[in-house]
Amino acid sequence: MFAKPFKGRAKEPAVAVSPALDKRMVYVTGLPRAGSTLLCQLLDIHPDIYSRGHSSPLANLLEQLRHNLSDSPFLLAQLDVDFDLVYDRLINAFRGFINGWTAESDKPCVVDKNRSWLGMIQTVELLDPAFRMLVCIRDPVQVFGSVETQHQKTLLLDFPDHMAPNSAWLRGDTLFSNNGVIGGPMRTIENLQEIPDDVGLKERVYFVIFERLVNDPVGEMARIFAWLELANCPIDPRNLPVRPHESDSYYRFKYRHATHPGIRPPTLHRVSLRIAREVFNKYRWFYDSFYPDLYPELRGEQGTAGRFGETPGVAEPVPPATGP
Repeated sequence: MFAKPFKGRAKEPAVAVSPALDKRMVYVTGLPRAGSTLLCQLLDIHPDIYSRGHSSPLANLLEQLRHNLSDSPFLLAQLDVDFDLVYDRLINAFRGFINGWTAESDKPCVVDKNRSWLGMIQTVELLDPAFRMLVCIRDPVQVFGSVETQHQKTLLLDFPDHMAPNSAWLRGDTLFSNNGVIGGPMRTIENLQEIPDDVGLKERVYFVIFERLVNDPVGEMARIFAWLELANCPIDPRNLPVRPHESDSYYRFKYRHATHPGIRPPTLHRVSLRIAREVFNKYRWFYDSFYPDLYPELRGEQGTAGRFGETPGVAEPVPPATGP
């Protein structure tokens, strides 16, 4: 016998959205070659912080989860029936994934490092309203110089995007493109200004300036611990604990992640004036915000917007190399 005809749908109980994550998350992100490995090494010294130091796939996994769920016919059908109920389930599911990812530690704060976090800042705020994000930055000219210096030590290995045979100019054009290893994170930093100030997201972002971190690690870490609302922790820059570093083969050994028992003064990398001018003009807003006293000789020029990532292979006279 057939069941009686269905006459209406019983209202499903509302899903209680979990108020917060189990741990206090500290998201480390920013530019390559800007001290994120060192920062994670220093954060791990604090007794209340768990920091493995390796780049984490958590951000990418959350993005893949969002992508797959958004294409699920079953999920979309449920959203059609009761959007609020199912969307709250999604929030709980994403938070549950993060909680499971960090369950291995009994420390209250967990560090997760990935260059994608800043571009996901609004998603991070939804899932973790109490988040704190440390964004590592460095003079982009020196970031490029660091990559180029390491490339000269590994000339027989190509970059993942196969740009080794190119000139330094064309390698810079690729690196500083909108989706490049340097240009991509620079764009996410620039896009922060599109978020209204009254939203409050920017208050949860701390820019860790590489030059300040390596020249005054004790003072800078004291400021970071205070910003994280943690007690200060003594740090000896000449005697740091060292853990096995993450794999460098993924990036073909072009972006090394070695840790050291002591902090060494940064190397000033030689970059041609032509490339330095191009980078400075492309990111003048960045220099005005974070390095207002750097490159006074370029500030006085009648510069135009930098072309890196837009017009590869432009031929023009190349001035002699100089250390900016």
